[in-house]
Amino acid sequence: MNGLLNDEILETIEMIDRECLDIRTITMGISLLDCADSDIVRSCAKIEKKILCRAKDLVRTGEEISRTFGIPVVNKRISVTPISLLTAVSGGDPVRYALTLEKCAKELGIDFLGGYSALVQKGFAAGDRELIASIPEALACTEHLCASVNIGSTKAGINMDAVRMMGQIVRECAEKTADRDSLGAAKLVVFCNAPEDNPFMAGAFHGIGEPDCEIHVGVSGPGVVKAVLEKCGPAMPLNEVAELIKRTAFKITRMGQLVGSVAAEKLGVRQGIVDLSLAPTPAQGDSVAEILEAMGLSSCGAYGTTACLALLNDAVKKGGVMAAQAVGGLSGSFIPVSEDAGMIRATEKGTLNLEKLEAMTAVCSVGLDMIIVPGDTSAEIISGVIADEAAIGMVNTKTTAVRLIPAIGKKAGEKVNFGGLLGGGSVLPINQTANTVFVSRGGFIPSPLQALKN
Repeated sequence: MNGLLNDEILETIEMIDRECLDIRTITMGISLLDCADSDIVRSCAKIEKKILCRAKDLVRTGEEISRTFGIPVVNKRISVTPISLLTAVSGGDPVRYALTLEKCAKELGIDFLGGYSALVQKGFAAGDRELIASIPEALACTEHLCASVNIGSTKAGINMDAVRMMGQIVRECAEKTADRDSLGAAKLVVFCNAPEDNPFMAGAFHGIGEPDCEIHVGVSGPGVVKAVLEKCGPAMPLNEVAELIKRTAFKITRMGQLVGSVAAEKLGVRQGIVDLSLAPTPAQGDSVAEILEAMGLSSCGAYGTTACLALLNDAVKKGGVMAAQAVGGLSGSFIPVSEDAGMIRATEKGTLNLEKLEAMTAVCSVGLDMIIVPGDTSAEIISGVIADEAAIGMVNTKTTAVRLIPAIGKKAGEKVNFGGLLGGGSVLPINQTANTVFVSRGGFIPSPLQALKN
């Protein structure tokens, strides 16, 4: 028995030291509903007081856990109630809220703060249009703030008026930060079926059904899965490959469950979910694309890529779900192009393009994520991409999202570098066929038959 325990300890140490296993984030979700006020100045003061009180020990706790267990806790983050709900009460310029949230992030020393958000899948309520219109300015004048807008769901259909608006907003975000490689657009995500307990940025927000305060954990370990597959040999049948991934995902998620429970106890708040996603980074050996290649593809993007990703996503979920008290967020495999060294290589070789990436989003955790497109891409084309991706999510009852970065002044094939976890890469060509009449129609795409489950 002791021998088995020692083997597991040594295996975990190897995962951390050699295979890039880490806790990608501990994210504190904080409700700001009790900070709503008819006066925006008073509302901002309440927000600052509550966030600084609730999260005062968040960074220190993450660092303590990292030292105690010897596992990196890479990011410490906060998600808050969608700010459009507060704007509906207070009126005024929503950028005031953005500046307050940025001040809190800086004072606390966290990495990102999410929740500059609006949920408009069934239409625009008070505060929604104002919040959405302010996103480009809010992201341009802040460093740590992230924004998201949910424009569709399986139950509601797709709000095409919001889709049209978001194409314009994405372009404006890129234009306002053109001097920083259009970084603003990298901090904005457009969702269909947005989860309300997601610890990952840029899409994290604290849903209105969540408790006042809780801790979510996002686990990541693509390097660990890749290392396991590299040892299994090319003759292993795919069902056995899936079994290996399931076992590995279980071990990775158990670490996340432990960290989440300890963090919640130390901070005196409720433990939320473990998001067991495989989230890559630009570092070598920490790539989802390389996992797919370890299954037998010469390059990500080859025929068979979507099937390999489907196997991976399913096995990760099956392996992780028994390892945590509550699994949530996005949970599965991410394919953010600029953040994945293997995908960057595949796009530069030409084996992976935007059309193939769209097909892959039908079976992965999220959607078209961190994709750099030419700077002259029109708002209508961006809206069309958002609509297509939302349709995949709506019909398949899954979360899909779009995070496109029109790199202002850049053409297909040129390089962009955001730095840090956001990475960089080549500008991908995009189909420029006109779709203006379709986008300008507005209205709604009705919910599918799958919505009628009651």
